Amino acid sequence: MAEDFYQLLGVARTAPADELKKAYRKLAKKYHPDMNPGNKAAEEKFKQISVAFEVLSDPKKRSLYDEFGEDAIKMGFDEKKAGAYRAYRSSGMGGGGGAGGFDFGGNTDINSIFEQIFRGMGGMGFDPFGRGEAGASASATAGRPPPARGEDLTARVQIALPEAVKGAEHALLLTRPGRCARCKGTGDEGTPGKCETCNGTGRTRNRGPLPFSGACPACAGTGLVEETQRLTVKIPAGVDNGSQVRLAGQGAAGTRGAPPGDLYIETEVREHPLVRREGTDLHMDLPITVPEAVLGAEVRVPTFDGDVTVTVPPESQSGRKLRLRGRGVPALKGGARGDLYLTLRVMVPPMGSEEAKAAVEALKGAYPSDVRAGVRL
Repeated sequence: MAEDFYQLLGVARTAPADELKKAYRKLAKKYHPDMNPGNKAAEEKFKQISVAFEVLSDPKKRSLYDEFGEDAIKMGFDEKKAGAYRAYRSSGMGGGGGAGGFDFGGNTDINSIFEQIFRGMGGMGFDPFGRGEAGASASATAGRPPPARGEDLTARVQIALPEAVKGAEHALLLTRPGRCARCKGTGDEGTPGKCETCNGTGRTRNRGPLPFSGACPACAGTGLVEETQRLTVKIPAGVDNGSQVRLAGQGAAGTRGAPPGDLYIETEVREHPLVRREGTDLHMDLPITVPEAVLGAEVRVPTFDGDVTVTVPPESQSGRKLRLRGRGVPALKGGARGDLYLTLRVMVPPMGSEEAKAAVEALKGAYPSDVRAGVRL
């Protein structure tokens, strides 16, 4: 009796596809013949886990295996035979157990069928019966999934408000699926067209009693390995919370030589202690003295583009707004730049001296009427 495929891979029967793949890759690297030269037990284990993964990674085969177990292998995962076998079992002739006397229409020796599955695993890249390079190449190509563009990835970057206004460059440490350096992303052990051992087939062949061409042990035949790379990201002026910057070709590597996906940088703008952003406009409080408010003045104001001089009109009240055109945030997708709004805040001096008190007393007569005369509820 063949060992249960789920037990071979060390996963639960409810394991999703990505968990199956992860378990297979781990075991394939452990038992790959290249990692265990001359070890027949490891070679056999490698063959078994490869067959288990080939079956369980195919939704139709997995469904039949879950329903019939070892009998699904005997029937060659044939839906018509599965239907006939269901009818056979429901008739009571199957005895509620295994296949019994049911005729699957061919050799029902489980080990023989197991070898047939392994022989036909073109998608897994095996040629266990030494059929020569042309046969191995055909087996490696037939059933193998076609090249697929790499996945798009998203990374989040925090920036300060001045960087959002003016643009900046950020260093980013990114971990992503990259192209396997050992097999150049082909998933095969050996570089096609350059391997002296395989004459350019891109497949390695062991020279023992069980010849086979094997998947690359570095990436378990996926052509992808995890890589960490430092990138310099150029953040354009005008980004906001949730803005995305696209870096073409910087996503996950494609499989079997296909182009990589894109990387999207999503920005998060930190709050500024003095400046508030509303769309493309900026808002800031500007403290002024009582004399500046009463008499007017020219005061220095810092902006993200450098200092500017602003005229405070005479008799300015606290809360009055001044507008500086074009000193806000650039529009990310074209259009006019926003403005900077200054809200005047009249600051009362501390009454720590007789001179200050006298000056305030002198101001009392400057008010023509009761300033609260119009305040009525």
